[in-house]
Amino acid sequence: MHYLRLLWTFLRLSALNELQYRANLLMQLFSSALSLANGLAGLALVFYHTDSLAGWGPMELLVVVGVYTLIGGLIRAFIQPNMWRLTDGVREGSLDFTLTKPEDAQLLVSITQFELWKLVDVALGVALLIYAVMRLGVKIGLAEAGGFAVVLLCGGLTVYSLWLAVTTTSFWVVRMWAIFEFFDRMYQAGRYPVGIYPTWLRMILTFVVPVAFAVTAPAEALTARLTPQTLALALAVAALALVGSRAFWKLGLRHYSGASA
Repeated sequence: MHYLRLLWTFLRLSALNELQYRANLLMQLFSSALSLANGLAGLALVFYHTDSLAGWGPMELLVVVGVYTLIGGLIRAFIQPNMWRLTDGVREGSLDFTLTKPEDAQLLVSITQFELWKLVDVALGVALLIYAVMRLGVKIGLAEAGGFAVVLLCGGLTVYSLWLAVTTTSFWVVRMWAIFEFFDRMYQAGRYPVGIYPTWLRMILTFVVPVAFAVTAPAEALTARLTPQTLALALAVAALALVGSRAFWKLGLRHYSGASA
C-alpha cells in the first residue's frame, strides 16, 4: 500500500503538470491519429495484394496493430519519460538527490514522471482491439483473457527491464540518444507479427528488442494462436529480464560517483 500511495502521488503531480498545457491534448490526438492512420494504410496496401500475411488475416493483423498501439502508448507515457529523466540526472548530477531519499532508488527513477497525454495511444489501441476482435467473431473466454493479460504484463515488464538496462549504461556512456533511437526504430517492426521476418531478425525481435513478447504474443492470445510454450517462455524471459536489469542497475550505482559535488 505504501508503494501504491507513492505511485499515486507522482501520478497526481504529473497530471497537474500536464493539465497546465491542455492544448497538448489536441496535438497528441492529432499525432496519434496520424500515426495510426499510417499503420492502417500500410496494412491496406499489404492486403491489396494478398489475402493473408504468413497466415494472418486482415482482422488478425488489426489485432496486432491494436496491441502495438496500446503498448507503444504505455511506453511513451510511463517508461520513456522516466528513462530520459534518469539519463539527464546522471549527466547533470540531479540523480544524487534521488539517491539520498529513503525509498528504493530504482523505484523512484521509474515512477517520478509520466506524460499522461500519451495515454491517447492506449485508448486508441484498446478501441482498435475491441473492433478487431468483434469483427473476428472469436469468443474470448477466461482462458483467452487470462492469457492475454499475462503475456501483456510479461511483455511490458520485459520492455521496462530492457529500457532500464539500456539507460543504466549512461553511468559509463554519456550520449544515449542514438541507442534509444535504435530501439525505438526496432520496436516499429512490431506493427507486424515477428513470424513474417527472417530467422536472424526474428531472434533479435524476440531476445534483444522483445517485440515478440510485447506485441505478437498478446495478439496471439486474442486470436487463439498462443501456445503453452510461448506463455512459459514469456514468463521466463520477463523474470530473467527483471532480475538481470536489477543486478545491472545495482552494478551501475556502485560505479556512480556523483556529479553535483
